[in-house]
Amino acid sequence: MAPLIKRTQTAIARHQNVSGPGRTIIVGDVHGCSAELETLLDRVAFTSGDRLVFVGDVLARGPDSLGVLDIIRQTGAILVRGNHEQKVLDARAPDRRTFAGAPSDLHRAIARTLRPVDWSLLESSPVHVAFNEHELVVVHAGVVPGTALEHQDFETMMRIRTIALNRFQVDARSRRGRGADRNSLSMALRTAPQAPTMRSRQIESGNVLWGTRWVGPPHIVFGHNAAPGLQLHPWATGLDTGCVYGGRLTALVLGAGRKVPRDLAARRALLVSVPARRVWHVPDKSRSAVTQGDRA
Repeated sequence: MAPLIKRTQTAIARHQNVSGPGRTIIVGDVHGCSAELETLLDRVAFTSGDRLVFVGDVLARGPDSLGVLDIIRQTGAILVRGNHEQKVLDARAPDRRTFAGAPSDLHRAIARTLRPVDWSLLESSPVHVAFNEHELVVVHAGVVPGTALEHQDFETMMRIRTIALNRFQVDARSRRGRGADRNSLSMALRTAPQAPTMRSRQIESGNVLWGTRWVGPPHIVFGHNAAPGLQLHPWATGLDTGCVYGGRLTALVLGAGRKVPRDLAARRALLVSVPARRVWHVPDKSRSAVTQGDRA
């Protein structure tokens, strides 16, 4: 592992020594693939003048979670919290149970390796970040269409993949113990069985990717759902292209003040991706893009 970390530090030093054009670079789910992340940063010619943002799930399943955390810290990047970061945080407090359910052996093992600086990074990670100059919001998984951003549930923003095709409804009653600004959603949303605070019911029809129904502004940039691959919806862009599963690691690169184009060809021109070096984790074959719901 040491040689990879050394290469990471060398790469970051090279990036930081060059002044940049002030771009915003948003990176999809890394899942511990530090070598691919280094290659992507080289491909986009990342510099210290750029703003680097991660959609979450930078940990777990891949070979080098600590190396990825080193890159995030050393570049001054913004980490949006994903469900895997939440699971590692939960592993540190075994008496605490959140929507993520009981931490797995994988997440407990990662927790044992983390350093104080790593815990500080994870604990300070926001659930969403707005970039007004680009008229976009970055979340890990997504949002519920038809619900104002200030009323989105933080669990939903880390877990959602699909919504019921016909309808859903929002119950904005506050949940006890979650804070007055975090609202409970009662909706036709397929969710994980272990998510006790996100009540769900399947109704009448199948599910569709939530991004197909979101109408902005703002534009939503997200990750979390590798099954359908790159997602280009009118008002949402999904960047999880399955690097840890042998796919690609993808970034959206926006110039200063640039809005995300609704024209798909123009948006594709702003995407940069690199191939995975190998298959690091074999996904559950039972997953599907539309019926998977919100299992992690």
